[in-house]
Amino acid sequence: MKNNFLLNFNFLNIHKFSSEKSEVVSQIIYGEKFKILSQKKKWLKIKSSFDNYTGYIKYSNNIKKIKPTHKVFKLKTKIFKKPFNKIKFETKKFLPFASKVSIIQKYNQFIEFEKNKWINEKDLKDVKTIESNFVKIVKLFLGIKYIWGGKTYDGIDCSALLQLIFFYNNKFYPRDTKDQIKYLKKKKNLNSFKKGDIIFWNGHVAICLNKKFLIHAYGPKKKVIIMSIKDTILEIKIKSKLEVIVVKNINDI
Repeated sequence: MKNNFLLNFNFLNIHKFSSEKSEVVSQIIYGEKFKILSQKKKWLKIKSSFDNYTGYIKYSNNIKKIKPTHKVFKLKTKIFKKPFNKIKFETKKFLPFASKVSIIQKYNQFIEFEKNKWINEKDLKDVKTIESNFVKIVKLFLGIKYIWGGKTYDGIDCSALLQLIFFYNNKFYPRDTKDQIKYLKKKKNLNSFKKGDIIFWNGHVAICLNKKFLIHAYGPKKKVIIMSIKDTILEIKIKSKLEVIVVKNINDI
């Protein structure tokens, strides 16, 4: 087993099996640490260091023994080839939210994190920064399309939207809904809600912004959306035949 690699690609899909046709179960983003369990031709079987999630990624060059100093606090930050002229030297690539980088050098408002790869310094926070207001994080993804297994600006699913709050804050939290339910110990009343309450259905999760509204990456609406708590519970009951199974609070983790 090879340890302590950091992904140096903006993000990659993690597949259930070593095939492009295999289900995408999650993603790994720039600066995320992982272990290589095995290699077969162009595929690596990996285990992410943050949540021990296993799966397959297509082989890419990986950085070893880089210590990140900063992380992205923006839905996506544009990558530039050079910092001198933003328009002329911009690329079509971005780093997603919570990507971790190490600063090589600075030029005006830009930092170089890899050779000929620059991003705007204002999009970064110190790697140890804690964002206590989870609403600032989840609202970055408002309107982003729903994609099973996604966790970036390119698409996200319901459990990833919740997990990213903890990922950004360097605190462990499971990837899949079934494991997220088990990880939270304290249960709440199913009939009253407040900011920070997490509502779980079988295979789905939503986060309460206050006592009336929630936010979730919702498959039927194909995007991250704010909805009435009451209407959401009724809609999921009618359309998916699912009842709320447990309500817990984000502050109990």
